[in-house]
Amino acid sequence: MEKTVIKNIGLLLSGRIEEPILDADCIIAIDGKISEIGRGAEMDIDQADTMVDANGVTLAPGLIDSHIHPVVGDYTPRQQQLHWIDSTLHGGVTTLISAGEVHMPGRPKDIVGLKAMAIAAQRWYENFRPSGMKVHAGAPVIEHGMVEEDFKELANAGVKLLGEVGLGTVKDGKTAQQMVSWARKYGIQSTIHTGGPSIPGSGLIDADMVLETGTDVVGHINGGHSALPDDQIICLCENCTAALEIVHNGNERAALLTLNTARELGKLDQVILGTDGPAGSGVQPLGIMRMVAMLSSLGNVKAETAFCFANGNTGRRRELDTGLIEVGKAADFVLMDQAQHAPGKNILESIELGNLPGVGMTIIDGKVTSGRSRNTPPANRLPEVVG
Repeated sequence: MEKTVIKNIGLLLSGRIEEPILDADCIIAIDGKISEIGRGAEMDIDQADTMVDANGVTLAPGLIDSHIHPVVGDYTPRQQQLHWIDSTLHGGVTTLISAGEVHMPGRPKDIVGLKAMAIAAQRWYENFRPSGMKVHAGAPVIEHGMVEEDFKELANAGVKLLGEVGLGTVKDGKTAQQMVSWARKYGIQSTIHTGGPSIPGSGLIDADMVLETGTDVVGHINGGHSALPDDQIICLCENCTAALEIVHNGNERAALLTLNTARELGKLDQVILGTDGPAGSGVQPLGIMRMVAMLSSLGNVKAETAFCFANGNTGRRRELDTGLIEVGKAADFVLMDQAQHAPGKNILESIELGNLPGVGMTIIDGKVTSGRSRNTPPANRLPEVVG
């Protein structure tokens, strides 16, 4: 039995949009799962295998990037960059979700080849976690000629995601809807490319096709990169029960339109965040944190609520065991504090003014995976392992 204790937490963010701040200062995890949340003075914190003194900093569920395009290991040929996943960990992200391994050189588009690559991608990230990061990958892009048996075979092999609908040869809503239905039947989640084309081979996916296809996630509703017209974004917000995914690599104005519309409709629980990197605009190790600050400062959203877009909402929509501070959930955390010399009375007010916090530590499955971030501004205070 492996016991991890994080004590002296100054502010505990839950990831739950209904109650984003918890009245507690200590968390105990057993074998990588949260077992107790409360006041350290009233808890059995002795005999811990790992003891972390938060020193008064803020703890939140590890951030989740709902939209990435990995290839293999911690390397991306899209930008010829090594260790981009490790850099993302230093931005407070502990879980990554693939929207398709579309940048693999020579990506197979025949049915046998695309299934083989998807199964392989799922396997290699299951077997190898770069810097301890959780990477959910193996997301095949649907192509003409796929039949129901293909989705059953993929699911039986462990594939749980579809790559962005629209990046392959399937461009019509009727065909896409049929394949999405097959995927859902076998427990595979789907995402659709929304907006103008991003890479050669992709095309315009408008609101009508998004609604007809009926995926689980409206991928980059603010465009990746080019957004739909305002009326179509509003239409999607009004008519979709799916997750409304806002990405760093999209149109910032469209991101704020989505946020404001979702708020007016009482649908903030549907908002999730991704980066859509690596892509043409590069890799964004701080992309999720930057989205939290941007949406909070310009979108009139409290910082603690904006963090829910980046962890709890995504965890729920993606049916993950992480993203929430709840007993039984994975002990995946980011510890952070107000950046040195940043304006604001505290970390939340500083973020609401558009500033990034300083990340001091990440913990995944109860194990310390990184210390003081090399990418965020330095924090006022730092947590430390004390035993």
